[in-house]
Amino acid sequence: MTRLAELRSRTRGVDPRDVDLLLADALGRSVAWLFAHGEFDVDEHLIDAQLRRRRAGEPLQYIRGRCDFYGREFLVDDRVLIPRPETELLVEQAIARAPRGARVVDAGTGSGCIAVTLALERPDLRVVAVDISVAALAVAKRNRDRLGARVAFAASDLLDAVRDVDLVVSNPPYIPAADIETLQTEVKDHEPRAALTPGPRGTEIIERLLRSGLPSIIEIGYGQLEAIRERVDEAVDDLAGIPRVVISSANGRK
Repeated sequence: MTRLAELRSRTRGVDPRDVDLLLADALGRSVAWLFAHGEFDVDEHLIDAQLRRRRAGEPLQYIRGRCDFYGREFLVDDRVLIPRPETELLVEQAIARAPRGARVVDAGTGSGCIAVTLALERPDLRVVAVDISVAALAVAKRNRDRLGARVAFAASDLLDAVRDVDLVVSNPPYIPAADIETLQTEVKDHEPRAALTPGPRGTEIIERLLRSGLPSIIEIGYGQLEAIRERVDEAVDDLAGIPRVVISSANGRK
């Protein structure tokens, strides 16, 4: 056994903030409790396995099995992309713009964070979440059930299996394939490749969704607006002033 304060101080090669979260998880306590109980005796090997995973570059969210998004906790593992804070802008736009009672499809739902959040924030919406990955849908269903959201699911290559759609929302893969190797280890080596890149340009799936002619709210990557500008009506900047979400009310635009 060793004192909690000593264990926290002697850990090397891992961000101390990550160490505190892992210790808090293992003890079933808050991080604030750790600071207040440095004399508490714990097993010196309590989080050895988790620290090895973190040192190897595995994302903290996968190790903990959860991630915060839009004020709620979502389950995540290596079957799904980790929800990013910038995707909350997409959700904000969908909450504000979706017509009352609309049938909304979350294309490429992953963890289900977008679909579940929309269903909880706008109970009037009829939300359908689709993904080509059955493994991802399993994670999304767990999040729906534990958070009590009304969301239907379908295995589908984007919109192929759905009809009667009023609004499409999506955070699609949009990183150009050649850029993957420039990403952090925890992203390129651990998150699902299919959820990161759609192909050489990065805009392949964005373009497919826009060609559907359906009203759409879609997250895009840095520098991608010019390539799709003629197909969108409006772009919304993120906090860094970067166009992050595009809005299309095309209804048949080619």
